[in-house]
Formats: sequence, structure tokens, C-alpha cells
Amino acid sequence: MTAVVVVVALVATTLGVAALVRRPLPQVSGALRVPGLDAEVTVTRDARGVPAIRATTSHDLFMAQGFTHAQDRFFEMDYRRHVTSGRLSELVGFNQDALDADHVIRTFGWRNVAEQELSILAPETREYLEAYADGVNAYLATRSAQGLGIEYTVLGLQVDVAEPEPWDPVDSLAWLKAMAWDLRGNFDEEFSRAALYAALRDVDRVNELFPPYPETVNTPIVTPAELASATKEGADDGAPGGESDTDAEPVVGGSVDAILGSSALDRALEAAQRALDAVPELLGNGEGVGSNSWVVAGEHTASGLPLLANDPHLGISAPGIWSQQSLRCATVGPQCPFDVSGFTFAGLPGVIIGHNADLAWGLTNLGADVTDFFVERVSEDGEYLYDGEMRPLTVREETIHVNGGESYVLEVRSTAHGPIVSDVFGLESIERVPVAPSPSRPATELAVSLAWTALTPGHTADAVFAFATAATPADIAKAAALFEVPSQNIVFATVDGQIGYQAPGKIPVRAAVDGAVLPTDGTWPRPGWDPDFDWQGYVDAEDMPSALDPAEGFVVAANQAVTPASEDPFLTQDWDYGYRSQRIRDLLVERTAQGPLTGEDMSQVQLDAHSSYADVLVPWLLAIEIDSEFDAAGQELLREWDRSMDVDSAAAVYFAAVWQNLLELTFHDELPTDQRPDGGSRWLEVIRTILEDPRSAWWDDRTTVGVEEGRDEMLSRALVGARAELTQRLGKDPADWSWGKLHLAAPEHAVLGGSSIPAPVRALMNPRPLGVAGGSSIVNANGWDAADPEGSFRVNWSPSMRMVVDLADLDASTWVVLTGASGHPGSRHYTDQFTAWATGETFAWPFSPTAVTNAARETLTLRPAS
Repeated sequence: MTAVVVVVALVATTLGVAALVRRPLPQVSGALRVPGLDAEVTVTRDARGVPAIRATTSHDLFMAQGFTHAQDRFFEMDYRRHVTSGRLSELVGFNQDALDADHVIRTFGWRNVAEQELSILAPETREYLEAYADGVNAYLATRSAQGLGIEYTVLGLQVDVAEPEPWDPVDSLAWLKAMAWDLRGNFDEEFSRAALYAALRDVDRVNELFPPYPETVNTPIVTPAELASATKEGADDGAPGGESDTDAEPVVGGSVDAILGSSALDRALEAAQRALDAVPELLGNGEGVGSNSWVVAGEHTASGLPLLANDPHLGISAPGIWSQQSLRCATVGPQCPFDVSGFTFAGLPGVIIGHNADLAWGLTNLGADVTDFFVERVSEDGEYLYDGEMRPLTVREETIHVNGGESYVLEVRSTAHGPIVSDVFGLESIERVPVAPSPSRPATELAVSLAWTALTPGHTADAVFAFATAATPADIAKAAALFEVPSQNIVFATVDGQIGYQAPGKIPVRAAVDGAVLPTDGTWPRPGWDPDFDWQGYVDAEDMPSALDPAEGFVVAANQAVTPASEDPFLTQDWDYGYRSQRIRDLLVERTAQGPLTGEDMSQVQLDAHSSYADVLVPWLLAIEIDSEFDAAGQELLREWDRSMDVDSAAAVYFAAVWQNLLELTFHDELPTDQRPDGGSRWLEVIRTILEDPRSAWWDDRTTVGVEEGRDEMLSRALVGARAELTQRLGKDPADWSWGKLHLAAPEHAVLGGSSIPAPVRALMNPRPLGVAGGSSIVNANGWDAADPEGSFRVNWSPSMRMVVDLADLDASTWVVLTGASGHPGSRHYTDQFTAWATGETFAWPFSPTAVTNAARETLTLRPAS
């Protein structure tokens, strides 16, 4: 990147840089001819550049959506399609992270699955995808690469930048695989259990780090009474899914129990983990990826009709993940049924979350277990053991091209369960060897394959358009049956006053296996050689949990358990532990007792920064005696603290430092580096459990000899250490401390925002960091990673948007996104929502034709070519 530094330093001293940055800005007023349109389309933009599209046909509507997405965010779209196709190296040139990502995603075969998916979708869905692609390509035809995004100009200083390929419907569908990957279920926990066993050699101690969901403390989404009322007529009374009893034969060839902890299995699992870690996070990943959503019935609102709130917690990026848009047919009817507004993904037609004229819906990650890792016995001649016999592996070759460099061959091997992921980097045959010659692959005793529901073609794209036109709870149920991956909680409300919840998703059914020591519910890797451990089908859509007009008058879905553990179907063992969802429930109960709720009340709940961690831990911390007056000054902050992680709070930053220290002192001496606590809700539940046992083995510092530390010693060390740390970082006087000084939201550009990029380029692409309130497992979920090796409190995931929909007056609804509507750093709309987002402000969300017209600041008319 030396050339980049030199060039940027030169042009920065001239007006040329301004011209380069502004060159990609699109025309947003006047008129343009667009080949392929049937009739005129109007695109108005409000004060924040958010487009509202009005067309006479569905074809024109989605063609115009593709056109406007390309205007605002084509590089983001192009980057996403290169990632999801395993072709990132073709865009950015040789970069080890990009090359690794290409290897893994080609192994998954995301684009291959998307190609198969296109053919099974409803005809109208294919038409919408094709119209969208036509709109993108119509815009591409008017611009060179450098006119599409400043990123192409910068990349062109080190690699050849060709004109972008035409957009294809498969490009849109492949993005759904990335969405499903980042929002998958207990993937990390399944690997963690095996990795922790390798370190601890004790299943009971591993299980202590994965405590059961505390359903007596934190209420599940749907209660047993609501489940009973939602039971469909004629439903099977038997267990519809999850772990069920079978008369299984003894395990063939030995179970995973017998080899758990063996060096061979440890190596295979480590290799698989390394491969999977190479996948870029396009939506975000980790403990904090989740969301808040709730819906309140009219009996509790000032208007007498429902209010619905949603704020998905995803990775923090520039531009932000969501693109706001409104899509309206001039005359809504069977030929053009859309009148919908909300949050979209650039690169995909339709609206993912939002409302139409009849119904609003929100999504949060359900977290169902839709992945399993199968340990396979593979022979050196390309076979694997299954049901007592050797079967041939399925083998295909992929060629990975690098812009300006070599091409690489990748041999992908698969079993009946899925692609083998443990040898992506682990075997000599793909050690960055050029295409010719192709070396042979050595034998592998144990390998790990991935079974994942998203690797089977599905109908999620059909569901996107079904949500957009849904008007009733029955419509939501039909759309949910199509929404196979990722599995999401759906809350909804209608303009005639109904509220409800629906769980969708393609959820594997796993059988209980006689003779297995470890659970067979998907929480541990499974033996691939025994068919009794295979998935036994999928939970029927009509058996998925739902609730309609619950008696308490609200539904909260914030990644907690969907139902009590005793209820079928079995969805997962690894939920968020529900402290955030319970806080929302408590606030709704408290506020409804004070009077009817308004949209502003909903917004205030979204901004709540109360820490359940503090509720659990502060009483124990205040009971510790600290002799030094200097050290005790930190502890004193906690005595009068309201336990809210406010941006200007000294107590909040001190408590965060104490929490980080406590996790390090308690667990780092025994756990592998990659399994150290991230500070999420699971670790809160672990700490809550062991606080009651002052002599728990976890409190003991294994690095000291002849000394057995206890709970109070570790709490004292955490308090004193936090005082010293913050003195060094923020100053001696606690009056100078504040949470916002260290807890920074710093959106980063995916390609040109990282630490390896020259500072002038980073300064252009990355918005200036802002201090924010909130934290992990807090309603205002600006989460941070307590395992960060640098001890940073920087935000890793956050509310990617906030919306409140007022079903009594849709024009009274509000919304905001993380950064802004535009993906161009030269646009004022690149970051014009960032400060408002950080401080908790939202903007009016116009929907009716009159409101859209009144909000319009620019109007662009798209006309047919002739």
C-alpha cells in the first residue's frame, strides 16, 4: 500500500481529492432514461436521502429498487457478492485473509446452493429478482467503475480494476446465505464445548460453563398457556421435533464419546475452527448478535392500537448494514400488490423489516440449532465410514483467481452430512499451490464435516415478498413457513389491533441415541459414521411456537428462550440467557402501570442502559473490604450508582473494568485463549451461579502454588485492578472518568477501513468514533468483547437500526440507522444519522402519499428509454 500512501498524500493537497470523492455521487433529481421500464417511476428522497419509490407495475418497482440501491451502495453490493461467491481475491488482489475466506466459502458452496435455489422459487419471486437485476445493470451501464464508488479508485492503485460484471439474480440469493451464516444458532457453543473439554478433561466442568436457561428468572417468549391456545386443530399430539426417544441400535464403530479429547480429534476440530474463523462477518458475529423486539396491544397504548418496536443488534460497519426504502405501487392490487416501507439489504429486492398499510413486523434472531459438526472417519483412498461400510466421498474442484496473481486449486470433499471443513487449510494439497500441477491429498484419519440447513435450497426469498404483502396473522404464518433460514423470531401487529408472535425456520429433528454418554441434542459434535445420529427430518412449520393476542397484552422477543425447556419442539439448548428480554418485560409492566404507552415510551425503552450485570454483582462488590483509601475510591462510585451504563457515568466505566478483570482472574488461568469469556449473558449466568459458592474451583488461581484463592479474594483483586487500570487510562481523579471516553462506536469500512490501510484513506472511509451508552446484555445493546486482548471497551455490535411503528398512525412511526442512507463518503448522507443514532434520536418515518410528498427534498423521474 506504499503507492496508496504516496498518491493520497499528493492528491490530498489539491482539490482533486474532492472531485474523486464526489465523482460517484448519483443524480437524485431531474429525469433519467432507463431502458427496460414499462412506464415512469418516481423516486423522491427526504432530508436524509432516503428513497421512496412509486411505480405502476411490480416489474418497474423492483427495477427501480435495483437502480437506486446501485446508485447509493453499489460497491457494498459488489463486495458482498464477491464474498458470498468465494471470489474476494478477484476484487482486492492477494490478501491472505481474502484468500482464506475464498477457500472456505467455496468449500461451503454458497453460490452453488443459490443457483439451485433460483429454480425452485415462485415464478413471481424470480420475476422480481430479474427486474431488480435489470435495474442494477441499467445503472451500471451509465457509469465506469470509478464512477460507482471511490473504493474502485483506491483499489485501482494496487490492482487492475475491471468494469463490474452484470448483476445476476443469483448474486441476490447468495447474500441470503451470508445472512444465514452470521445468524446461525449454537455453532460457536458446539465447538466451544469440545475445545473446553480438550483443556479441562471434565464434562461436568464444561457443563458448568453452559448453565441451563434460568426460566424461573427470565421469562421465555411464549408461555405454556399461550402455546396451548395457539395449538392448531388436528395437530399431532406426539413430540414434533428436537431430541426424541428411539429404539436405536448400539453405536456403529464407536461414538464420539470414546475419542473425545484424543489428539486426532482435537487437531481436526482445531483445523475446522480455523477454517470457519476465516469467513468474513458481513452482519456481525459473536455473543452480541441478536436483537430486541416487542409489540404492545392497544389495551396498553394511548391510541388504542398496537405499537411495535425493533432494533436488530449486528456488527458495526461503514456504511451501516441497512438501507431504508419505501416501495409503493401507484394502484395497489393483484398485479402490483406492494405498499411497504422499511429496512432493506442493498443487493436484495424487497423489505426485510418494516410495515405495509395493514401490518408491521419485526425480526430478532431465534438462535435455533441449525448446524451440526459430524466427526468423520476418512480413508486415504477417498472414502468415509458410514453405517458399517466405506462410501466414496463426493469431490469437486474449485479454482480461485487472484487479481494480479496466481490462481489456486481447491479440492472440496463432502460426505452425506456436508462439506468437510477441517482440511481446508490443514492438508498439503491446498497449501497455496498454483493450479498446475495438482498434488495428491494425503490420508486423514478423522475429519469434520458441516451439516447446515442453509446448504439445502430453500424459499427464504419467497418469504421476503410474502411479508411485504401480509395483512393478517394467517399471512404471517404462511410467510414464516417459507422463511427457512436464518431462523428468526417474528413479532407483528395489524392496524385492526391484533398482535402476535411466530417462530419460523427449518429446524432439524435429532434423535436420542441409546448408549451415548454425551447429549445428542446438537450441543456436541456427532459421529458421522452412525446413521442414528443423522437428522431425522425437520420440525413441521405448523408445530413451531406461536402466540396471538396474549392475555398480558404484549410480546417480548429478544433472543431469550422461546418456550420453557419442557415444551416441544426442541429448538436449541443455547439461548441468550434472557436478562435483556426480562428488563424489557419489567419496563413494559412498570410503564403500563403508570398509564397508556406512546411511541416515545417505546423509544425510551430502546435506550435503557440499566445493567443486569450490576444487579447481580454490585451487592457482592460492595461487601468487600478494601483497606487502601486510593483503591476504595473506585468502589465508592458503586454505592450511589443507579446501575445504568450512561455515556457520562464514571461508575459505569469502573464497573465495566471490574467485570473484565473478574472474568480474567476467574477463568483465564484454565481456559484456552480462544475460549476466554467474551462477557456475554452466558458468563453472567456462570458468575451468578458460582457467586453462591465462595470455594468454587473456578475462583482458585491455578497459577499460584500452595494457595487456594476464593470468591472474595477474586472480587477484591478485580476492584483494585480496575482502579489502577482506569487511573492509567483516564487519570487519577474518578471525576474525570466516563464510560463514553472508552466505550466508542467506531464504524469501519469492510475493505478500506482496517488498521493496515493508510491513515488518510481510513479517515475518509471511517466515521469519527462516538462515545455511546449501553453494553452487553443491556437493552441499549452497544456490546463489547471482554476477551479483547488489548482490553478495549470499543463497541463490537450495536443496534443496527431502531424503529417504532405506530399502527394507529403509520406516519407517526420513527426510524434511524447506524450511519446513513448513502454508501459514498462524499455524500452528506454517509454519516448524517450517526450522531442521532449515538444519542438516541430518531426521525419521522413518512408513509402515506401525502407524508412522503411533504418530506421530499429531491425528486428523480425514471422514464422508459423510448
